[in-house]
Amino acid sequence: MELKALTKQLTIHLNELKERYEKNSPPENRRDKQFFSMVKEKTTPIYNMLDKWESLGLEAVKKRKINVHPHQISSTKENMELLLMHSYYVDARKKRYMELYKSVKYIFDQMIREL
Repeated sequence: MELKALTKQLTIHLNELKERYEKNSPPENRRDKQFFSMVKEKTTPIYNMLDKWESLGLEAVKKRKINVHPHQISSTKENMELLLMHSYYVDARKKRYMELYKSVKYIFDQMIREL
């Protein structure tokens, strides 16, 4: 899958995660194995996409296809991973969550424009 398509797909997941964060409440028991299994099942494909996105993004930076610093690629991946967990466990303040969301969205949008 090419980088632009992957970035668009991750943007869709990003918006779904934000919706989930806003509509759901935290799990009653954080140690609930059933809830953990459900979260793991739903997030594993996104984690895999992020790994692929990071390697394709760093490659595109090296080839100067996009005007993004390599550190921004790594930070965006880390922030998206944080959003994945915060969206299910709803354990971050709204302000912090929105800061992460906006930083990830900014990089995704910039990459889509440049590609």
